[in-house]
Amino acid sequence: MASFEQAHLAYTSRELQELPAVISAPRFATYLQARANDRAEALALYDWNLAVSAAFLVPLQICEVAMRNGVAEAVQRVHGATWPWSNGFLRSLPRPRRQSDYNPEADLRAVAARQPTTGKVIAELKFAFWENLFTVGQDDRLWAPNFRAAFPDAPSAAPIAFLRAIAFRDLQLIRRFRNRIAHHEPIFKRDLTADYQRLHELVGWRSQTAAQWMHRRQQATMLISRMPT
Repeated sequence: MASFEQAHLAYTSRELQELPAVISAPRFATYLQARANDRAEALALYDWNLAVSAAFLVPLQICEVAMRNGVAEAVQRVHGATWPWSNGFLRSLPRPRRQSDYNPEADLRAVAARQPTTGKVIAELKFAFWENLFTVGQDDRLWAPNFRAAFPDAPSAAPIAFLRAIAFRDLQLIRRFRNRIAHHEPIFKRDLTADYQRLHELVGWRSQTAAQWMHRRQQATMLISRMPT
């Protein structure tokens, strides 16, 4: 099989002339710099960055859905099926340190005001909302009694507080990674294998079966191995 680079280096002279301008000179400069100002090789790298970014949408989507559903199950155990409208739950959410920081309570109130069911609220809340439910303030009431039920395939020997802290850290990293992809930024300098393993591990906490299914379904790891050199 031809490498990704070999398959994409056959650019026409017109493509070599026009595509960098369409991409934009400042954006394309990152790829030129990485490939010693060779336009064809820079375009091959840009093509690969597009392809691997698109491929990561599958594990990113599966991870977000798996994690938010696990969190929602735990919250429902404590605050009931109508938890988006529970004042007790709203008061338990972490407060932002600065006015400019993400505010999970404000986000939940805004979404719950316009959505009629808990399921629709879950679907519309930001990724950062679920991340914020893994802060230390949720340990005693939410996670100590419910973590194992929500994430039954998480490492059984590890303390719950330790796993909760890992989830918080990894979801922050995953959200920032997702945002880079959403804003069409270069990801070729990242350790993409580590990014994928992070996604795979969290899905596996929810269900090892789901993690194995995700691995069969995704194409990100294949494309990582075919990065133009």
